[in-house]
Parts: sequence; C-alpha cells; structure tokens
Amino acid sequence: MDAAAPHRLRIAIAGAVQGVGFRPFVYRLAREAGLSGSVCNSGAGVLIEAEGAAPALTHFLDRLAAEAPVNAVVTDRQVVRLQARLTHGFTVAPSAADGPCSAVIMADLATCAACRDELRDPADRRYRYPFTTCVACGPRYSVIAALPYDRARTTLSRFPLCPACAAEYADPGSRRFHAESICCPACGPQLALWDADGSVLATREAALAGAVAALRAGRIVAVKGLGGFQLLVDARNDAAVAALRTRKRRPRKPFALMVADPDAATGLAEVSAAERAALTSPAAPIVLLAPRPEAAQVLAQAVAPGAPCLGIMLPTTPLHHLLLRELGFPVVATSGNHAGAPILADENAALRALSGAADLFLVHDRPIAHAVDDSVVRVIAGEVTVLRRARGYAPLPVAWPAVDAPLLALGGQQKNAVATGFAGRIFLGPHGGDLDGAAARDAFVRAAEGLPALHRLRPARVACDRHPDYASTHYAETLGLPVVRVPHHLAHALSGMVDRGLDGPLLAVAWDGTGYGGDGTIWGGEFLAIDPPRWRRAAHLLAFRLPGGEAAAREPRRAALGALHVLHGAAALEMTGLPPVAAFTEAERRVLATMLARGVAAPLASSAGRLFDAVAALLDLCQRASFEGEAAMAVEAAAAAEAAPLPTPTVSGDRQLVVDWRPTLAALLAARAAGVSVGALAAGFHVALAAAIVAVARATEARQVLLTGGCFQNARLTALAVAGLRAAGIVPFCHRQVPPNDGGLAVGQIAFAAAPLIEENA
Repeated sequence: MDAAAPHRLRIAIAGAVQGVGFRPFVYRLAREAGLSGSVCNSGAGVLIEAEGAAPALTHFLDRLAAEAPVNAVVTDRQVVRLQARLTHGFTVAPSAADGPCSAVIMADLATCAACRDELRDPADRRYRYPFTTCVACGPRYSVIAALPYDRARTTLSRFPLCPACAAEYADPGSRRFHAESICCPACGPQLALWDADGSVLATREAALAGAVAALRAGRIVAVKGLGGFQLLVDARNDAAVAALRTRKRRPRKPFALMVADPDAATGLAEVSAAERAALTSPAAPIVLLAPRPEAAQVLAQAVAPGAPCLGIMLPTTPLHHLLLRELGFPVVATSGNHAGAPILADENAALRALSGAADLFLVHDRPIAHAVDDSVVRVIAGEVTVLRRARGYAPLPVAWPAVDAPLLALGGQQKNAVATGFAGRIFLGPHGGDLDGAAARDAFVRAAEGLPALHRLRPARVACDRHPDYASTHYAETLGLPVVRVPHHLAHALSGMVDRGLDGPLLAVAWDGTGYGGDGTIWGGEFLAIDPPRWRRAAHLLAFRLPGGEAAAREPRRAALGALHVLHGAAALEMTGLPPVAAFTEAERRVLATMLARGVAAPLASSAGRLFDAVAALLDLCQRASFEGEAAMAVEAAAAAEAAPLPTPTVSGDRQLVVDWRPTLAALLAARAAGVSVGALAAGFHVALAAAIVAVARATEARQVLLTGGCFQNARLTALAVAGLRAAGIVPFCHRQVPPNDGGLAVGQIAFAAAPLIEENA
C-alpha cells in the first residue's frame, strides 16, 4: 500500500464487544489516529469502517488488539480493504440491525470502582443514586430485549435521558459516552418501599432508609436487585434467620451472605488470592469459602448448618453498596422465591408470592427483561469453577467449532439451564432451577423460547436428555423439530470437553446422583471412554438397590440399606445397631426387606452420589435430606485433616470394569465400631474413592481424564483425584466455566446434536 495515499478498511469484530464500551474505545482510537469513518453495533458484533494513511491504519489495528476494554473478549476479526471515499470525521453510527444476530449478549456487570466513587461523593450529581452505571458496569443481559445492544432495545427505553445525561452520552470524553444504561436521579429508575399489602411507605432516599431500619430491626426485606428479588435479613440475628427459614420453607440448605467489602469477607472466611479475585470480579458471584472459627461467633447458627463452606458475595449493584454500607453488618441474601420455585423478577408477582415471607419490599421501576439468579463459584483444585452459571456469566458463549446449524438444548430436570448453539459457539442460558413445579416449568418454557429469539434463530434440531419422564424431554417433543436424545452422563462428559476444549481420546469420570442409564438401571458412577466418533461405558461402580426409588434421593438411610444389603444380604435389615437401620420401624424394615429381596420398587443404581448418601447415613450425618446434595455435603464437611486408612475399591472385569466398593464400606463399618472418629472415616472415604479413579484410569490406559458430574463439586474429592492422577502421569481436567452438575448438561447436549457419537457395546 502507498503509505501516503488514503486507504479504507472494513473491520468486523466478533465476541463480547457490545455493552462493554467497545464503540467509545474505537471512536477514541480512530480520532487519535486521525482516521475518518464510523463504528456501529451490528448483528454479529461491532462493525468499523476506518479510512486514512496506511501507517495510521496499521497502528490503529494494533491498538484495537492490544488495548480493548477490560470486559471485552474478541473472538474473531475480519479485515476487508475497500475503496477510499475521502470522508472526513469519525462517528458512532446507528446500529445495523438487519440479518442474523450472532452477537454476544453481554452478562450483567457489577458496579465498577469509578461508579462506587460517585456514590460516595456528595459533590457528584449521582451521589447515593442506587442505579448509577457506565460503559464498564451495570445491567446488560437482564435488561436487553433484542440485539444489537442499544438503549431502544432495553427496558431502559422507558426512561428518556435528561439534558445532563444526554450531554454525557454524546461526549467522547465521558465515561458514559454511548453508555446505553446511562441514567441519573433526574431521569432514571427510582426506589419505593412497600409493605406486605403493596402500600407505598416511602420513595427514593426515604425508601432506602426505611429498608435499612427494617433490617436493623430483624425484619425480612425483599429487595428487587439486578436480575430479580432477593430476601435479605440480618445474618447475625438468630430469630430473624430462623424466621426466614420457616417462611421460605428451607429448613437446612445454606443461605448465601452479602458483605460490604473484601475485608469483611476475610473476617468470616479464609480467602485465597484466587477466591478474592472471584469475589471482586465484574461477575461478582457467590464464592464458597472455608469459614474461620470466628464466623460462628458472628453469624446466626442457622445461616449454613453443617455445610463445609460459607457462600459469600460482595454488593453487586449501587443499591446493594448503599444498603451494606449503611448497615455495617453481613446480611443473608437468598433468592426471592419459595423452595423449588424460580426467582421472581416482577414486583407485583413478588408481592403476591412473597407477602408471607417478606415484611417489606424494596422495589424499583426498571423492568427486568430476563430473570437471573446469583452465580455460585468455588475454587477447586486451585482454580475457579462455576457451579451455578447465572448473573455475570450467562449467557456468554463457549467455543465449539463443530456447531454449525442452529440448535436448541433443553438441559435436564434438576438445575435446569437451556442453551443454543450456532456458528461455532454455544450460548448457555442462566440457571433456571428444578422443573418440579408449574411455575418453574413456565419459566423454563420462556427461557427455551427466549434464548433463540434474542438471536432471531429458528433451531434446526432440539436436544434433550434421554430420560423419558423429564419435563424438558416432554417439552422437546412438542416443538415439531427433530429431537436428539442424549445419554445423561455422556452429556456431562461432552460439557466438560467443550468447557476445556478437549477432543479426546479421554476417560470421562461422570459421577453424580442419578441419571437414566438406558439399560434398566440408574447410572451415576460412570467411567466413559470417549474417542470421537465413538464412546463406551468402560467402567462403573458396583450397583446396589435403592428401595423406594426416587425416595432414596431424599432419604440417605434408604441408600444405606441398599448398600448394606449388598454387603450382608437379608441380615442387613436386622443390624439395628447401625443408625440407618435403626431409623426405620420394625414394620418399615419388613417392607424394605421385601423390596430389596425381590427388586420391587428398588432399582439398581451405580450412583456415586447415592454411595455418598449411604456413607452419610452410616456415619449418622444425615438420614433424611431436605435438599439435593445435603448428605454428600455433610460427608465433605465432616472430613478431618487426617484420614483413616480404608482399602481402595477393587477393579475387576474385562471390557467393562466394575469398581467394587464393598471392601471400603466393610472396613469403614468395622473401624466405626472400633471407635474411629467420624471425621477420620469421612476423610478416608474420600481418599479411597479418589484412589479408585486412578486405578480405573491405569487399567484403561487413559492418558487424559476428565472429572465431570455433580460429585466433583466436592473440592476434597476433586483435589485428591487430581493429585493422584498427576502422580500417576495422567493429565486431569476439571470443569471451569461450564458447571459440572446438571446445570451444564445443555452444553453437552448441543455438542452431541452437532456431532453425534456412536455407542460401542460393552
């Protein structure tokens, strides 16, 4: 190119480049380089036309790559040379809304430092304004109605800009230059405080003060946050937390906490560098942290009874910052719903549903387009792992080149989340919860319709779980599309492969509670050998019966009876010295004995999750569970630093190996009878299971092992398995951005629908 002559380039940028200040960034670079042209949002991302001398254009391209906004993620850049037009000036042009919308919908972002400073500055016109935002922070996915991302396509369109905000929006020197969520006290959303009947008690600053006073007095306040309602209460107040448990119908499941700043978090829990980075990230998730002993002196006993971790998050919006700064103490901040129902986003619906749970309602008039719960992460094996993907993460995509034609995946029955896939990417929607109630199923249908609609997609196929009785499976059959039914544990494995960019061959250890096996049994302790385009069940845990079927998921004592029956036969039901046997009456034991002997209403299960349940009951940690995973959580929480030596499960068989846990369980029972502590035995059980993973990996000559499924939310089990695999010269992989539990199933379903794998017979 002639260096002096003008040249014109069209630059198409794809990735997370809308809602992150990318257009203002491009505008400033172009002006500094003396270029003419324009930048706009498009259906695919950001489109730039830049004209100028060749050296200036080259420098401009270099800076585009090196200096992008902190929250931007560029996944592709296409540069095409055009004929020069000899134009003057550089502008931010109206968005190009035609054609397919493959642009990334930015996740909601926690309040940035600059906006927090404004909140505290009495001289600033946004001083103490609960909805301040800029190009670097604030609502994104929760307010967007359509792509491309412009104010007119968000729920903020109902708030016309005042002259001061309009001037900032048009000022290239402002942090709010083309900030679509811009607002201020004069033109933006406002607070109101309602009583349980919906009567307005106060507005604006008085509403905030009223909510603070109520929380100090031990009352429960429903707060409309960024993506929906939260129930807040003083986390130090035993009576208030107990009342919240009663009203929310949540007897033991841990509550999340919100604290004012990182220092407050470190006062309650051990916080590593990785955990602090997660806490303070733009996603601002709930981070599961090991509690300090001092936490028991500060927090109400009912905050997280028997849990190995405290779930702690920092304020996520200006409103939360104002509340926590005024209060000066930690609050419980739990989802605004009743147990089993989806999070509520509309204030009138919340008033109807939560009037018996909340004393007051702190609401605002900015509509929420998409309800989105708080995300949950945990540092596992040294890295952050997303356990619940929602606010701050969803619906950001993960790359998977095999995806081409538009696909829809519907996830599973528990921890449901839907996904779409097209053009080499999979977009996982936010956590939607379990599909056991009508309200949850209605929210699921809205998500399944809404996620493709945002991209103006018509899916070519729909993928779902192979289980015939899941609500998501039933819905798939109503859509009039070709249905791809995906094996549950294979979907877990593929979700991890997508997450980590793996193409095999590998051994996937897929351990969870239960999943449809397709062979008349329940799976859940699986070792899948995957070498695309083929996969096979290479090994599994020894199966045992679950008397009562689904009832066993709620009663660990039933799983314990099934495991004892494998060890001792009919005599197991007479071993009343063992806690799970003693937990049943004599009449109940007779019925259960018949079920186990005849296999009636007592399906066989190879489930690692149910084996954890059995151990929880045998160690008398949990006989009846009030929430999914409670028993396994209790085993992890009980595990002491020093582990009692227990034999590793034996591995035997030919093409399909069986991992026999009977020696481990028999030794655990003998040691308990001999007085070995529950903590040492819980730790020893973890060690034995991790050793079994290594043994199967060796037996199958695996070089790479992927740990997937809900059991690998257990940080102790995962860390032991990772260390053991590495010591054996085997490369381990764990989930990171896609949840290892059922919340990630839809990602694996998309991967399978895009490139089906053939099951080899054992």
